[in-house]
Amino acid sequence: MKLKDAVAIVTGSATGLGAATAEILAARGCHVVINYTKSEAEAKATAARCVAKGVKALTVRANVANDEDCRRMVAETVEHFGRLDALVNNAGTTKFVDHADLNGLSGADFQAIYAVNVVGAFQMTRAAAPALKKAGRAAIVNISSIAGVMGVGSSIAYAASKGALNTMTLSLARVLGPEISVNTVCPGFIESRWLFEGYGETRYNQIKQRYIDSTPLKKAATADEIAQAVVAMIETSDVITGETLIVDSGNHLGGAPLRAR
Repeated sequence: MKLKDAVAIVTGSATGLGAATAEILAARGCHVVINYTKSEAEAKATAARCVAKGVKALTVRANVANDEDCRRMVAETVEHFGRLDALVNNAGTTKFVDHADLNGLSGADFQAIYAVNVVGAFQMTRAAAPALKKAGRAAIVNISSIAGVMGVGSSIAYAASKGALNTMTLSLARVLGPEISVNTVCPGFIESRWLFEGYGETRYNQIKQRYIDSTPLKKAATADEIAQAVVAMIETSDVITGETLIVDSGNHLGGAPLRAR
């Protein structure tokens, strides 16, 4: 898939991995939609960096857990750009709870996390599918996690939601071809503000070091490095669908996995 003059929506792209993905897409000549729920100033800053790379950028405030917001975001994209070629379902949420603390999660916590991580990705896919099919050859990349492969991460609810997202990728890949490919990228530990704020400085540094020590490549990824993998999945989407790409420096091969403790 050629990215020059294409149009991509990246959900949750004001900061972090979403912002990094949008900026790399922009550097390849792809116009981008920057989606946010609260971080308006940061979304506009990300959009400005994309525009500086010579493309157009649209900022849209929308909560992917709300189906009307998803449909509106796609409609605004098509109205503004006239087309849609790629969707990156990056928006995500969690609650940081030790896996051993079964009383630390409520049913409402599960529902809130699933509403964004699973239902939100489905609703965005459903809303975008007609425009993506019209493009003739399009791509969807879901941002999951090794949590969904290994049953680790910030909480059991988060891990379960990412496992569901991985399975949903397979189902969608079967029904949306041949016009649309659907793939998943599963990052391991990412050096990010999100994890730093969620775990707190001490635990963040402990988990990061344990993670690095456990990986064959002895490295934790940056958002830019994961974003490179996401964009690569879009660029090679003509011949890849239903694939789960683990980007974790080999942590899944063994050792001490990322845990919320």
